[in-house]
Amino acid sequence: MNGQEIREVLDRAGVMPSKQLGQNFLIDANISRWIVSQLELKPDEAVVEVGPGTGSLTEHLLGKARRVILIEFDARLAEDLRKRFKDRDDVEVHLADGAKFDRRFLFKHRPVKFLGNLPYSSGGAIMKNLMSRPHPFSRAVIMLQKEVIDRLGAQPGTKDYGILSLRMQVNWKIQPLKVVPPEAFHPRPSIDSAVAVLTSREEKGEPVFDVRLFDELVRRGFAQRRKQMGKQLPDTHDWKEVAEQLGLSTTVRGEELDLKKWIELTRAYDTHPLKDKPQCDDEIFDVVDENDVPISKATRAEVHAKNLIHRAVHVLVFNRNGDLWLQKRSLAKDKNPGVWDSSVSGHLDAGEDYLTAAIRELGEEIVVEKKAEDLKYAVSAKPCEATGWEHIQLFTTQHDGSVDFPAAEIDSMMPFPVSEIEAWSESRPEDFSSAFLQLFRAWREK
Repeated sequence: MNGQEIREVLDRAGVMPSKQLGQNFLIDANISRWIVSQLELKPDEAVVEVGPGTGSLTEHLLGKARRVILIEFDARLAEDLRKRFKDRDDVEVHLADGAKFDRRFLFKHRPVKFLGNLPYSSGGAIMKNLMSRPHPFSRAVIMLQKEVIDRLGAQPGTKDYGILSLRMQVNWKIQPLKVVPPEAFHPRPSIDSAVAVLTSREEKGEPVFDVRLFDELVRRGFAQRRKQMGKQLPDTHDWKEVAEQLGLSTTVRGEELDLKKWIELTRAYDTHPLKDKPQCDDEIFDVVDENDVPISKATRAEVHAKNLIHRAVHVLVFNRNGDLWLQKRSLAKDKNPGVWDSSVSGHLDAGEDYLTAAIRELGEEIVVEKKAEDLKYAVSAKPCEATGWEHIQLFTTQHDGSVDFPAAEIDSMMPFPVSEIEAWSESRPEDFSSAFLQLFRAWREK
């Protein structure tokens, strides 16, 4: 779309570009085409475009992606997009604020990528809402004012390096690509824009850490930018000891630490007793037969190595809205790393019964204290390859508060509507542990 065509769309929709809403519409067709090309779309992928506006980027997505999901804040432009694409079954338009859109509804569309000529006024809020961990995207291409792109990719010791830099870099590898001048937009902004490509930072072998604690420490470290770190961090640890452990000066400031050091700092301040234990190979389990009768005992490492039949428990935890908490398993786990699983799961210790194990695992994994009467037995699963040769009993319970969990075991947690889990597990079963899929489907059938 050229400038004239975009102005015609705005006139047809009755839209006068709003400075308050950060509405600057891209009118350079060559730049639009180039931006979309940076997504490196494949035919089996979906794309979420936030702020499509007049559709100058959207038109270059059509036919290149399995599905195009548009999130537009302006009701007039959203209606114009609906009318324009009403005959296409691969395009859906949502009238919504990208800073508040529920990203849980996007997981079922994986593999999915993110595209956005983001409004200057709300770009940061949109990224925080849709691109924070856990998110469904593998790659993103964004355009924002150049100064913000500079901050996203900034390195330690520069004036642009700060909270925004670290919050984004902890989840994404950021590569600024190109400056886009004001004359490429209508109306012309007073500053340059820039485009960056972001690739999801999810690599096995990297040290695991508590992202929630990371964010808290970063906020503290930059609360007063020129103040020394030791005077701003929690008093749970001796700063001199931590600084010596990490090879830092006691007078170091937050702006001097790179991402790697911030992660090391987070691990040093993590007080969870299981922070370094994704699993314990010397735990002793009962080895049982096909009828769940104990026949011997063996270590965790041995039962997994030899595929010996043993016992496990899963718990589905629901909140007051009926949403089901799912956990994304840590990449440090020896079984099913990085996939989504039940709210809580774990093995029975030797001599332990299923209900006792369920109560124990709730307390250990997500720090939720429950009594026997708070849990309800749901279904069982027989040992097979899909269950990891485990006899499994599934329980359900309700919990309306927050959850806490060790980063070594769990990457992140999020409550999902059950209908979304159903749709997601049907379209992307590889995103889940096979045991969870078997138990979830059995629970739904019951």
